[in-house]
Amino acid sequence: MTENNEEGNNKKKLTVEFKKAEDFKQAYAIGAVGGHSPYDFRIGFYNDSQKGFGQKSDARVIERILETEVILSPMAAYELSRWLNQHIQEYENLFGPISSQHTQNTNENNKSDSSELQGYM
Repeated sequence: MTENNEEGNNKKKLTVEFKKAEDFKQAYAIGAVGGHSPYDFRIGFYNDSQKGFGQKSDARVIERILETEVILSPMAAYELSRWLNQHIQEYENLFGPISSQHTQNTNENNKSDSSELQGYM
């Protein structure tokens, strides 16, 4: 990636090289949960697995495993939002709208949709 930065009549070329850290890892996630403070945004990515049924035969038990958490500055969160919006738009232009099938019952008392970004189950 190369950027040109102009200061007066002097043009400076900035090259950014990307390298993966030695302990780099990837994690697949079906959903995210998080929040923010005045200082940062925190997004935890999780996967679900069905453990079986609870005490009542009509109740499922899902184990939610938090795989990793990303902590971003407000500016980095804003840039991530712009990047995601751009790539979601490109994806939907190619493959059609992303379906938001929310099969899990939601708690009516929890009106905030920012605490849990639901994936599919």
